[in-house]
Formats: sequence, C-alpha cells, structure tokens
Amino acid sequence: MINVFLAIGNEKLSVGRILKVDSQNFFQYSSEFLSKNLNISPFHLPLQSAVVEMPKIPFAGIHGVFADSLPDGWGMLLMDRYLRQKSVDIQKVSQLDRLLYIGSTAMGALSYEPDHSDPTTINALDLVELSREATEVYHGNKQDILPELMRAGGSPGGARPKVVVGINGENIISGERDLPEDYDAWIIKFHASKDKGDNEGLIEEAYARMLRLASINFPETQLLTVDNKHYYSVKRFDRSGNERLHVHSLAGLVHANFRTPDFDYSQLLQTTKLLTHSIQDMQQIYRQMIFNVLGNNQDDHTKNFSFIMDHKGHWRLSPAYDITFNHCHGGQQSMSIDGYGKHVPEHVFYKLGELCEFNTQDVSRIFSETLDALSHWKSISTELGIDSNIANEIQGRFNDSYNCYDSMPESNGISW
Repeated sequence: MINVFLAIGNEKLSVGRILKVDSQNFFQYSSEFLSKNLNISPFHLPLQSAVVEMPKIPFAGIHGVFADSLPDGWGMLLMDRYLRQKSVDIQKVSQLDRLLYIGSTAMGALSYEPDHSDPTTINALDLVELSREATEVYHGNKQDILPELMRAGGSPGGARPKVVVGINGENIISGERDLPEDYDAWIIKFHASKDKGDNEGLIEEAYARMLRLASINFPETQLLTVDNKHYYSVKRFDRSGNERLHVHSLAGLVHANFRTPDFDYSQLLQTTKLLTHSIQDMQQIYRQMIFNVLGNNQDDHTKNFSFIMDHKGHWRLSPAYDITFNHCHGGQQSMSIDGYGKHVPEHVFYKLGELCEFNTQDVSRIFSETLDALSHWKSISTELGIDSNIANEIQGRFNDSYNCYDSMPESNGISW
C-alpha cells in the first residue's frame, strides 16, 4: 500500500492510498482530503469516496497525476542504473515501486510513503564534476553513478541531463529537499548533444530571452560559468521558498502519451478554458504556439505544458519551459495546429485566435511581435558567444519560417 500526501501551504494533507490487488492498481481518496475540496486531477481522478481502478494505459497502471511524479528520460536512466547497482531486477520494478523510490523528492507537491528515497544531507556541488559524470552516464560510458548526481538528478523530467539545486549567490547545494534560508530552487541542465556541446545551454538561454521579448511568461534563467564552461539554469516554478506547488502536466491531466504526436493546440486551448476559466491563459498558449512555429521549437508535446493548482484549488497555466531550437519529426510540430504539423495555412491561426478572443488585427500584431523578438537572435547569439555556424543555421530556419508567413503580419522593418 502507498500513502499519498499533498503539501499545500504549511499543511501536509493525506490525499489517499494506492493499493495493488493481483496485477491491478486501485486508488481511494481519504475522507479528510475529500472534505478539503481540492481536486488534484479534475478530468481523470475527480473527487469521490469510491475505490477507483487505475487505468492500464498510458502510464503503465497509474493515473497521470501520479505519473507526473516520476521522471522520464534522464531521471529514469539514473533511477534504473542506481537500482541495478543495488542488484534490483529492473524488469520486476513496477510503477508503484518507482513512486516509493521517489518518495518525498518528486517535483511538484505530491509525496509517497513509505518513503524509500535516498536520505541526503545538504552538500555543496561541484558543477564541473557533475557535468562530466552526467555526460558519461548519458552516453553510456559510466557504470558507477556519482551519489550527488543520483540524489540531485533523480526526479527531474525531460531527456537532457540535469540536476535540482539550491542557489545562493555563488553557492550551489543539492536541492531535492527543503533548502536553507536565502537559497532558491533551480534546475541546472548539462549538455546532451555532442554536436552543439557548450552551445546547447547558450541557445536555450537565448530562447529564454526572446520568449520574454515576445511577452511569454518564462521563469528566471541564468548562465553559470565554471572553468569557462557554461551551464544553463532555470528557476523552478514548482517551489516558492520551501513551499511546494502542485503542478500537473497536460499529458498527465488528459492521459495523453506525450511520445505520440496526437494532440492538437485546439484541444489544448479548450482544455485550458475548462480548467482555468482564464482567457489570459489561453492567450499565453496562443502566443507560445506562434513562437514555437516561427522559432522552430518542434518539441512542443503534451509533457511540455503544465498547470499549477493554488491552495484554494484554483488552476492556472504554468510559466513556459523547455523551449529551444530543435528540428525533428521531419519538420513537423509535435503538437498539431488544427490538424496541421507544418505549413499551417494562415486562416488556421485566425480561427484559433478567435477561441482566444483575438481579432484579425490582434493575430497580425502577435505575429509581428514574435518576429520582432526573434529578430534579436543575431545580437543575442553574438553576445552569448554561440558558434557562428550554429547561429547561422538557426537563422536560416527562422528565415524559412518567416517566408511562410511573410504576408500575414506587418513586418515593421524587421531585419533578418
């Protein structure tokens, strides 16, 4: 049996329990939690007193809200290698085992007991050593996982090597648990691509700056430089001091397999309307959609959009995250735009704009503002020291995107 808890404000609430009977998992809310009227997953796990059978797919036998606590990509790689070192047969490790292993170190506000997570003390971290170890582990060269890397990197999602940390000025410590006063919670990403190397983090930082110029809500970022190596870091939006915030990915919310590109922005906009009742959140998503298309971020799958629940149970769109240059799926967006993956007709943008209460002039203005933000790529990439060949390749992709829609907005003298 697994006991599930939610940290909200200064409280730790008992959410309910997960039970396994034969090969089937079940969940039941606690009566205490039902009285709070906090719906942690409104679409697929609504509040009810009955025992609920957990779905077999798409999260291997658990609800999406609990699957959001588990790592994917990099974090799962670390978890599996660590368990193998403990002589655990990975083939016999269930999703419930993994929840217990995550215990109290999950992203977001949920935790699981009995807590089998690795107990840690607060240690100073050596970024150069962590980066070297992460690269070796990621590319299959490292058998023994540095303990600090396992503890600090075991719960984040996404494919890139990364660690959760606490930062106070020049001081960096492991950040999977509560932090000392004056420390803030951050995620530091390491390099995954042998091609781009150090440029990978620089490109993501450049995109963060352009996103803000495009009026898209994006967390605080910084580049940490150690021994002439640059590490992109982003402030966590699931933490406010040591307060944990309940975050639910779109994939977990609607039970979508984020590895399958079968979701559409029109569905995302409707989902946002149902959940947040906020036209401002819908308009943020619309802006992000335009940026993704024009800025060649084609990794816009359902795990890369999330929502945050406050202590009263109200939902809002999270800040944007994991947005950078990538060219994949044969040039198709992971999330289709009213059925189109690329070469989206202009009338589709006007149609989706209407859902967000944007008129024709608004849509043209957003295109223009996005193009203006992207026009800073050349100066930002130069300032950050991004390799000129890579910068020119990305500029070429921007030019291709612009040429597809050059009749749509007023260019306002934008120079490419």
